[in-house]
Amino acid sequence: MKHFLPGVIAMAIIVVASNILVQFLLGDWLTWGAITYPFAFLVTDLMNRFYGPAMARRVVLAGFVTGVICSLVGSQIEGQFGPLVSVRVAIGSGTAFLVAQMMDVAIFDRLREGRWWRAPLVSSLVGSVLDTTIFFSIAFATQLSFIWPADDVSWANDAVPVLGFGPLAPLWVSLAIADSSLKFALSLIALLPFRAAVTKLSPQSARINLS
Repeated sequence: MKHFLPGVIAMAIIVVASNILVQFLLGDWLTWGAITYPFAFLVTDLMNRFYGPAMARRVVLAGFVTGVICSLVGSQIEGQFGPLVSVRVAIGSGTAFLVAQMMDVAIFDRLREGRWWRAPLVSSLVGSVLDTTIFFSIAFATQLSFIWPADDVSWANDAVPVLGFGPLAPLWVSLAIADSSLKFALSLIALLPFRAAVTKLSPQSARINLS
C-alpha cells in the first residue's frame, strides 16, 4: 500500500488539475489542461519501472475513477454554453484515458529491458496517439453523434483551415493535431524527470541500461 499510494496521489493530482485547467484556453488550439495531462504517462511509467505492470494498472484505474468523479462534478456545473462536461466529452475522456494508459503499461513492460529511454518514450508516444484519437473522435466527430445525439457538437465541426493555414477540416481536427503535437513534445521532456527518478531510486545493479 505504501508503494501504491504515492502513485495514486500523483495521478489524482494530474487528473484533477487537467480537468480544471481544460476550461482555460491556451492560444487558439489548446487549453492549459493539455500541459498537465501528458504527465499522467510519466506517473504510469515510473510505477511500471519500479513496481511492475500490475501496480501501474492499479494506479491507472485510480486515475480513471478520479476522472469519472471529475466528469460527474463537471456535468452538474453550468457554464456559458451548458454543462462544463458534456456526456460525449465524459465518455471520450474516460475511454481515451483507460485505453491509452493501459496500452502504455503493456508497451512499457514489453520494452523494459531495452535502453532506458526506449520504454517510456515509445509507450508514451503510442499512448498519446491513442488518447488524442479516441477522445476527439468520441467527443466531437459527427460520425459518432449516435453516442449521445442530444450533445450539440456543431461548433467543433465548423470547417476551418487546419491550424489556421492548412486545408479546410472540422475544427476538432486542428484541436487534435495541436493536442497530439504538444503531447509528443512533453513526452520528450518527461524523459528528464524519468531518468532522474530512476537514477536516484534504482539500486546500482539495476542501472546497467542507463548509459
